[in-house]
Amino acid sequence: MSDMTNEHGPDEVPRGMKFRTLAHQLREQILTGRWAVGDRLPTEPELARTHQVGINTVRRAVDLLIDDHLVARRQGAGTFVLAVPADSALQRRFVGVLVPSTSYFYPKVIEGIERVLSAAGVRVILSSSEYNLDREAEQTRQLLDAGVDGLLLVPNLHLMAEPDRYFEELPGLPVPYALIERRPPHPAPDDATPYVCTNHQGGAYAAVRHLVELGHRRIGHLGRHRTGTADAIHAGYERAIAEFGLPVLPIATQRREEWSSEELAAYTRTCVDNDVSAVFCLGDRDASALVLHARRLGLTVPDDLAIVAYDDEVADLGEVPLTAVSPPKAEVGALAAELLLRRLGQGETTPIPQVQLQPRLVIRASCGAESENRP
Repeated sequence: MSDMTNEHGPDEVPRGMKFRTLAHQLREQILTGRWAVGDRLPTEPELARTHQVGINTVRRAVDLLIDDHLVARRQGAGTFVLAVPADSALQRRFVGVLVPSTSYFYPKVIEGIERVLSAAGVRVILSSSEYNLDREAEQTRQLLDAGVDGLLLVPNLHLMAEPDRYFEELPGLPVPYALIERRPPHPAPDDATPYVCTNHQGGAYAAVRHLVELGHRRIGHLGRHRTGTADAIHAGYERAIAEFGLPVLPIATQRREEWSSEELAAYTRTCVDNDVSAVFCLGDRDASALVLHARRLGLTVPDDLAIVAYDDEVADLGEVPLTAVSPPKAEVGALAAELLLRRLGQGETTPIPQVQLQPRLVIRASCGAESENRP
């Protein structure tokens, strides 16, 4: 369907063609990023006032966009952008995505990114640093050399001796960017780093709160060192222990870069010897192994030892399904992609997004509570 363009406003268009001109103007506003994929358009009365036309003209213009599969009306919610028109400049754009791994945690993040960018006609160039700082720097250079128009980055801050320096250099990138699951460790009040993160500390806090509500007082933490989320999760555990007035159990609060089977067995024995009734564990694979070691000592989960895992990749697959904190991975990726698209469309006038999403606590058998999902 071809569209009529006109230098003048809708009131100077021949009668019966106003809605086509308005449809063209709305289409152009979507092209330039006024509304990104997923955004709600102004209401029909608002559009009528803005463009000085009647409601019927607005309705017919929106119907044209619906026919072109660019927007959709949702009963009781409004009209939402589904896609960017095929002739958009965004159709020829590329976004570079750099993640630490494509095999754990990040596949769902990537899935969310690709869903949004694909709908907008933007192509993705995916790279993985494999948790290597030299490779991360090289992959970033290669993406820029490839001519990407924007970057979605997950830097290995936990491996850097001076992560603050990374954020000092970040504004020097020649293209718009946004961080995923990372943010400055010591931001200034006027920090302008765009990011979308999960509130990992809040997720850990919620897990301990749940165990306290079930009556547990002696709660251990089996954690990790040198992962992108380990410090935030440990901080959430420690804050909950302090605020709920629980005893501090150094011998049952242990962190490793990797947990061997022998170390997990020894930790389980430590819990038995120190009357630990519950363990908050990072992540769900180590938590699943902890269930097996508890059984070898004659313990049952959750009657003798309640377990809550952080992460929900395999938590529901064991003989005892694990209660788990479930980060909104796909949603984080999708939102980061939407915000970057908006920056690509609107340029420097776009407000800097700094977004934090709350994970869910998914209740299963390993904690002894009835099944439910908590925000």
